[in-house]
Amino acid sequence: MAEQTGIEWTDTTWNVVTGCTKVSPGCDHCYAETFAERWRGTPGHHFETGFDLTVRPERVGLPLRWRRGRLVFVNSMADLFHDQVNDDFVAEVYAVMAVARHHTFQVLTKRHARMRHLLSDPGFADTVWAEVATLAHEDIDISPAIPWGQWPLPNVWLGVSVENQQWADIRVPALAATPAAHRFLSCEPLLGPVDLSRWLHLEFSDMGLWLPEMLATLAGRRPAVDWVIVGGESGPGARPIDEWWIGDLIDQAHAADLPVFVKQLGTAWATAHGQRGKGTDPNVWPAELRVRDLPGTDFFTAPMLSRPAVTR
Repeated sequence: MAEQTGIEWTDTTWNVVTGCTKVSPGCDHCYAETFAERWRGTPGHHFETGFDLTVRPERVGLPLRWRRGRLVFVNSMADLFHDQVNDDFVAEVYAVMAVARHHTFQVLTKRHARMRHLLSDPGFADTVWAEVATLAHEDIDISPAIPWGQWPLPNVWLGVSVENQQWADIRVPALAATPAAHRFLSCEPLLGPVDLSRWLHLEFSDMGLWLPEMLATLAGRRPAVDWVIVGGESGPGARPIDEWWIGDLIDQAHAADLPVFVKQLGTAWATAHGQRGKGTDPNVWPAELRVRDLPGTDFFTAPMLSRPAVTR
């Protein structure tokens, strides 16, 4: 059975691990922790131990049962690259993704260093293919699998969370240096302005617009990422978001010819504008922020926002 989700940029969540620990300001008001801790101590509940990190091997094979191809967000309630999740278990997860090639898997992490180290290690890739062979021995049909030995897996998108410029400067270079078929950023909760220009090969013009760098264009260099997700913070104590921060990321992504998906404007924005919830209804947003591009689809280039005099 697929796990239903309200996350607009995916179809299904696949939580082979639940629980996590905080590593940066984006974790301060973690929605997953708030949800899981509601059930701590409830006998027999899936979250009886709250948000304590829990590996759930019984869920690893679920995507093999889903016949219709879909976008699968791996671990909406955890981080696959947490240091308490051992390498062999991560390899088992990757083996299932290799076999279930009809799905597209979205792996998002704040543990950029471990992701880069593990996925750059040829020995880890060998372990993944050994796990694929193990699935065959368990009478699982691996004939739909990714061609043997192909790395990185073409149906896996790797992403990092970027809540402010500090963490963009740390995590985006690590993501760019990690073997991946496709890469994405989740700028949620967005806690400040973020300049991605060095990784998208953009320059800020005298006219106040983001433009592709001429040398990068001539050299045929592509941006380091393929998709940008943006969102405000939700839940109690949610920190406010500035509409300009979102609009500037839209401008940067579209200047680099990348899709960008604005997920929500956040609880603080919704409250300030007389709305309930997390600010997820695009119909009440400023028109220039109503952008929900998905990879592989045509997308609408939003009007440029007017900017303050100092932007970089």
